[in-house]
Amino acid sequence: MPTFIALVLIAALINMLAFGLFWHDKRAARTGRRRISERTLLTVALFGGSLGAMTARHIFRHKTRKEPFRTRLALIVVFQVALAVIGTLALRGS
Repeated sequence: MPTFIALVLIAALINMLAFGLFWHDKRAARTGRRRISERTLLTVALFGGSLGAMTARHIFRHKTRKEPFRTRLALIVVFQVALAVIGTLALRGS
């Protein structure tokens, strides 16, 4: 399997995991069950699941006003976008 396709599949799986964790946490919050820690949610976002996390946050209206969670997730997105820009520029230069 070519490297690019493998990376896309891994990214898709991580984002589906992030989306599913946010969905599960929202359901747990509504039903009074055990919650998923914010650290876990942010860690999955940091390791590539930020798109899934942000999408789930919007769809489920989950953790949209909770600070500092909201700011930390936004910083993860900014960090990942910066890495993508730097990586793209580095590839163009070589």
